[in-house]
Amino acid sequence: MGEHRLFAQRIGLVGLLNLLIALSSIFLLPILTKTLTIAEYGIWAQIIVTIGLIPSIVMFGLPYSMVRFLAVTEKKEDVQEGFYSVAFVVLHTSAIASLLLFVFSKPIASMLFDDNYTIAELLCLIVFVECLNVLSLNFFRTSQQIKKYSILIFIQTYLTFILVSYFVLSGHGIVGAATGILITRIFLFLIMASLIVSEIGFKIPKFANMRDYLAFGLPTVPGNLSGWVVNSSDRYVIGLFLGTAFVGYYSPGYALGSAIQMFVAPLGLILPAILSKYYDENKIDEAKVVLKFSLKYFLLFAIPSSFGLSLLSKPLLTILSTPEIASEGYLITPFVAIGSVFFGASVIVTHIIVLEKKTTITGSIYILAAILNFGLNLVFIPYMGIIGAAVTTLVAYLSIFVAGTYYSFKYIKFNIDLKFVLKSIFASIMMSSVILKWNPEGMQNVLATVGVCAFVYAVVLLLLKGMTIDELIFFKNVFKS
Repeated sequence: MGEHRLFAQRIGLVGLLNLLIALSSIFLLPILTKTLTIAEYGIWAQIIVTIGLIPSIVMFGLPYSMVRFLAVTEKKEDVQEGFYSVAFVVLHTSAIASLLLFVFSKPIASMLFDDNYTIAELLCLIVFVECLNVLSLNFFRTSQQIKKYSILIFIQTYLTFILVSYFVLSGHGIVGAATGILITRIFLFLIMASLIVSEIGFKIPKFANMRDYLAFGLPTVPGNLSGWVVNSSDRYVIGLFLGTAFVGYYSPGYALGSAIQMFVAPLGLILPAILSKYYDENKIDEAKVVLKFSLKYFLLFAIPSSFGLSLLSKPLLTILSTPEIASEGYLITPFVAIGSVFFGASVIVTHIIVLEKKTTITGSIYILAAILNFGLNLVFIPYMGIIGAAVTTLVAYLSIFVAGTYYSFKYIKFNIDLKFVLKSIFASIMMSSVILKWNPEGMQNVLATVGVCAFVYAVVLLLLKGMTIDELIFFKNVFKS
């Protein structure tokens, strides 16, 4: 019980963190959309998408290798060797990537940023520091220092919010927003570097295990790149075919639908280290229990959220952005929300493949999904506009879930509570009748509707015995002081 309680407490902590991150995005959205032009907001979306792309390629999957191999390492010397071996490689690959971005900054600015060369040049620096930050954050994830990790992410999130808001509201536009990101990343890196050195000291690595790290990490790069294609490349395709203004219309609705993924984010963060420990100690039944309940409690929140966000998309976007953006982009949310449920479930299930060190399988799944997504985007976006991009996102997420479940269950099969899924869907339908009847508009009415819907969902699910008394007692004890 003690290990399960610690695991659930960590899930709760990171879940709270992701809620705060989501709130920061909600707070920032109206500042950006109501202050910047639609085209400038589209550039902002392209910046965020690009920051997510480069590290996933140039880091060779080494942070993930660090989590897999160092999570059970207790000797300080081994931690030093592993971390600094990875750090030296990432430092050099990130510097090379940033230099290449600078060399090609003009064509990049032309394709992505409406010929804003200043943004393209700032991006070179942001990407370099971001790679170092991703590595440093993974150090705390590997050592399961979840509280420290959460504090660092919180600082990054809200310092970004403060600085970006300040520069934008001060009239510095999209360049000011990018500057806010850069200052935040540099500040966070300095904090993390000092913490890591104070904890493990410094050592020139011998790169003794680098071959094993690369053998594990490199096969994840195609998967990471493909994951980016599935999650973010639609912004690039929309920008190329329709212009950055349509990226601005598309991104808020997409962000609203993908907010569901915040429920799986803590599981994606904590599960690798926890499951690796159980697997290496041959506690397969324990691993199955963790997987079962992780999936159940993700779906507990994700299913009703997909219903609620889909039906409340237009009033929410009207509040958080502008009526123009809401009218153009509200239909994006339902497709992305439903797709995010499948994607979140796949994140949990495919941890089995990682445990078996069959990362080439996950890579292949994402490559095929990326090809499907990108190909459909090229076909649908010119004819269906931004709705076409949303449809292809749903198709890609569904394909990842189906393929991931099929291959994962070849190695370890755990029980999926299908009765609970049906009960959750039924409770969500009952909840949705409240939204359809009230059809709320305005902040107060929407918040009131959300509160009533949460109550209706909980009551119906309890009446259907979707949650057992033992489960409720367990989670009460988890958060009991």
